[in-house]
Amino acid sequence: MGLFDRGVEIKTPQQVVAMRRAGLVVGRTLELLRASVRAGISTGELDAIAEDHIRSSGATPSFQGYHGFPASICASVNDEVVHGIPGDRVLADGDVVSIDCGAIVPDDSGQGWHGDAAITVAVGAVADDVTELMRVTEEAMWRGIAAARPGGRVTDISHAVEHFVRSQGRYGILEDYTGHGIGTAMHQPPNVPNYGRPGKGPRLVAGLALAVEPMVTLGTKEVSVLEDDWTVVTDDGSCAAHFEHTFTLTPTGTWVLTALDGGEARLAALGVPFGGVTD
Repeated sequence: MGLFDRGVEIKTPQQVVAMRRAGLVVGRTLELLRASVRAGISTGELDAIAEDHIRSSGATPSFQGYHGFPASICASVNDEVVHGIPGDRVLADGDVVSIDCGAIVPDDSGQGWHGDAAITVAVGAVADDVTELMRVTEEAMWRGIAAARPGGRVTDISHAVEHFVRSQGRYGILEDYTGHGIGTAMHQPPNVPNYGRPGKGPRLVAGLALAVEPMVTLGTKEVSVLEDDWTVVTDDGSCAAHFEHTFTLTPTGTWVLTALDGGEARLAALGVPFGGVTD
């Protein structure tokens, strides 16, 4: 079965530019939310900030109404790994909150294109092992993106994520939740696991856009879904971190569509050619 048989969407350069516009909305929204996180703010207030910024940027929140999801961001606190529903929960010093955000921006024809990214933010001072967990998870994401080369395979990314996390200590890597293709829909083939052997899956080519999103815990990889049918929590109550970026390959290198600088600085540090356009 070939690349196109799997339903993988390959974008034209013009379509990638439309995705970059969506990615910048997401990236700027997450930076606004990072600056807004403090003890005493509720996750619902963060959601309101996000929705206002996304809509005022001429975009639509990807998450709102997605399979019935009721908010514009996912806000997952401490042992909540992903898909936390914003609401009345008030953040306190020592918490960490994962904020996942998506936006849709139309191109000139009216076709919507998605951006998707996530950050984990500390509220005040957090324990040293939690700070290290956040560092490891974010770096694993970048190592995964850096492993993507034209002609390679999707699980080259997976292997790079897992190899880095394992090299840093004993952490749990979620297996049932993965990165994904992205474009005219938020979730598309192929899945991008955060573990596995390299050299498997669809071939990496220019115009393939992927969201890479390691979800890592201080304890078990085993998780459960709460009664709200969305929030994923660790079975042992251990803290989790989650980082995500959307990227694509271009003829000249890698372009991280949801990073404000296109990923240029981090890619350079990892020896990866930058394939984007300076905004």
